[in-house]
Amino acid sequence: MSLIATLARLEAVETGRAQPLATVRHRRLSDRPLVLVPLTTAGEAGAPLGALVGTDPAAPRLLVVPQPRDRDLRSAFLSDLAEVVLPHLESYADDVEPAERSETDPETGKRVKVETELCADAPQLIVPSRAGVEYVRLLGRSMRFRRTAEQDPDTPYPAPARVPLLGRWFTHYAERSRVPGSSLLLAATDLLNRHWATGQSSLEDQHLGALLAWVDVPEGASGAGAALRAELARDGEGQLLCPPAGPATDPAFDNRLLAPAMERFDRARRLLAAAEDGTSADDRLGELHRAEREIRRLIASQLKPTWDAVWRAVELLRELPEGARAADRWTRDRWSFTGHRDKVRAGEPPQPRRDDAVTAAQKLAARETAQAQLDAQEALDDPLVLASHRLRGEAFTAEVLDVEMAWSESKRPTPRPLVTVATDDRPQLGGRMKVYRSLDGRPQTAEFVRAEAEGVLVLRLTDRMGRSKEPAEGSVPVKGDRIDWTLFEHDQRGGPKLPDPDETPWTHGGPPRSDTAETPDTVTPEDLL
Repeated sequence: MSLIATLARLEAVETGRAQPLATVRHRRLSDRPLVLVPLTTAGEAGAPLGALVGTDPAAPRLLVVPQPRDRDLRSAFLSDLAEVVLPHLESYADDVEPAERSETDPETGKRVKVETELCADAPQLIVPSRAGVEYVRLLGRSMRFRRTAEQDPDTPYPAPARVPLLGRWFTHYAERSRVPGSSLLLAATDLLNRHWATGQSSLEDQHLGALLAWVDVPEGASGAGAALRAELARDGEGQLLCPPAGPATDPAFDNRLLAPAMERFDRARRLLAAAEDGTSADDRLGELHRAEREIRRLIASQLKPTWDAVWRAVELLRELPEGARAADRWTRDRWSFTGHRDKVRAGEPPQPRRDDAVTAAQKLAARETAQAQLDAQEALDDPLVLASHRLRGEAFTAEVLDVEMAWSESKRPTPRPLVTVATDDRPQLGGRMKVYRSLDGRPQTAEFVRAEAEGVLVLRLTDRMGRSKEPAEGSVPVKGDRIDWTLFEHDQRGGPKLPDPDETPWTHGGPPRSDTAETPDTVTPEDLL
């Protein structure tokens, strides 16, 4: 945790209100996000109990599993979920724009530009908390390998037709959520925690109701008191006023309300199955419908407060202007969505259960690069984030005192102007370290030359000044300019070149080598058969 974040938490405790950690919004928010509030059965990971899903805050779709132990009811729930989510995803798939992409030429091995298409936008999925993101991952893993009756007529318990496809999309979204800066799958708690600091612990910040109590403090209340009420306050029946939908349920709700309602539902099903004539069957069918409606009402009562809280969080975040470089990260999300769309349409198999060594290394390297890019872009977009780097000596803000033109000593001299700046910060500079500033959205590099006095530094610009002897207009700062410099690069380089999966040793998932295969031991008289 940075010093500024620590100070913001202390100030939040003193004032009773969350304090801003950013001046802009560092994540893209879609104009029409799909919000999913799931609920799971206690004691069984991934077993669905219900969900609220939709793009309209006033008209959510309620999905319920009246008896989670019933395989058919669970399949019906997943089928209904697919019928809600997949049309939303597919509505973005055909709206495309022309784009260029770099690919490796298989014959020359060089990177070449190829014409392709890119989805003009991508669907965004928002869940209440990190546990909701994990639940999406579990659902994806449980659904994408299911076999349908069309794929395998002999499979026991075939899945509904669209369920495996939903599993593939959920798996892709869950994988993409692990890339720093991605906005395809977002948790409302992570969004709020990125932009505000509360006076409670990071664990308590995962409770959406308590977190919102600090950010959106009710009139005449304090954040601490409102958060305590959101976590612990109960009604006359002992039920939480702010159910967590975490997606686990509250034990008091399970024991006092849900379990008796499910027992009535099971009893009504047994009586209906045992009915001997049409009149009694009609009466018992009515009892079954009433029992199911009661379960739906109970589950809706647990989901609706969290549904409203997610949309309130979205409203608060929309009040912040979007960071300038958030659009660039969203473009990478669009490439990711387009790439998975192409794999689905090409009929490729679902994602494997476990990545091979090369794929895992590539994903890790890509996430490390994305994290470094995110840190740099957030600092460049937000003065409050940059202030954290300035306190750590990783950046400094300086005023230009003088510019002395100089050129390199080569056959074709190029401009290497010396820029003298004054700063009140204490950057950790030494030797011939490089520093960077943003010039028209691209990084310009300078080299530290010397420190002439306390807070007075001399820097030598080394690039982004054109190819002629005279620097391009605007590429060299002038006296009086105030510039933000960083000691870290703005654009991170890619990771190391990795071998093809087929070229890795068998210990890392590659094929075993036939010339080193072990032969079995010869049989001896001492062997016991």
